Amino acid sequence: MPDVTKTPAASDTVLTSDETVAANVPAVPATGKPRSLWSDAWQQLRRNPLFVISALLIVLLLVMAIVPTLFTSVDPRSGDLTNHFMSKPEWGHVFSPEWFGYDKQGRSIYARVIYGARASISVGVLVTLAVTILGGLIGMLAGYYGGWIDSVLSRFTDIFFGIPFFLGAMVILTSFTDRELWVVAGSMAFLGWTQIARVMRGSVITTKQSDYVTAARALGAGTGRILFRHILPNAIAPVIVVATIALGGYIAAEATLSYLGLGLADPTISWGIDISDAKDALRDAPHVMFFPAGMLCLTVLAFIMLGDAVRDALDPKLR
Repeated sequence: MPDVTKTPAASDTVLTSDETVAANVPAVPATGKPRSLWSDAWQQLRRNPLFVISALLIVLLLVMAIVPTLFTSVDPRSGDLTNHFMSKPEWGHVFSPEWFGYDKQGRSIYARVIYGARASISVGVLVTLAVTILGGLIGMLAGYYGGWIDSVLSRFTDIFFGIPFFLGAMVILTSFTDRELWVVAGSMAFLGWTQIARVMRGSVITTKQSDYVTAARALGAGTGRILFRHILPNAIAPVIVVATIALGGYIAAEATLSYLGLGLADPTISWGIDISDAKDALRDAPHVMFFPAGMLCLTVLAFIMLGDAVRDALDPKLR
């Protein structure tokens, strides 16, 4: 009988079970290391127009706050009463003292808008750092230890959470005669850490149940090492998102308190102070309020946009 045995062709190669499993395994990157959450988030942020636009705006605002002399050489406190609401915005004189016009004391609005970024952004950054450290520490301890420690810290947080933010800040600030930058920032941080604490507590409760935390504990790692080497890096992402968005809110809160006469005061230059000074001339010279208010809105919007972009990058469910 003829031999019916068929020799397999190249395209009909039969794989063994081990070869089949290997063929279904995704290719490993050339570096041999899988990308971490942060590197993966950075790759997504770089492709997000929302992040790019907000980051460029924030960099510009930070440069404006740190080195205002790059944008103007005019003294923002120097006024000439002959310019009392006489000069309207001169759009053709870019970066000149009269570009945005003058206020009721004859001071350059453009110069005051540039220098006002320093105080407003400084308060926002200081408050955000303070509430992140304080709230993050309280939330991390409450979430990790649980039990009576969690109960005590949670009730302590609820007490502060029940205090209206602006009402409490106004009560604290009225007790100070000299409301300097650190006083305003401290009073806001004293009342604003509760949200961060709650977010951190929930994130730590979820993270501490992970296998790598259990393995670290079984290998004899101390509490400090587990908290700061294993739990904190993996639980901080939601806190960063909340803190970034809240930073814009704190800048707006400082402007609100300054507008009410309870925040920063002269000789400090702040957008809130300029908005308050311009309210009486809103009908006759609306440009005096428009420019500091516009810069305030732009700054708050930039930080909110940055927070939204970071949230989208760090949350796998939104990808």
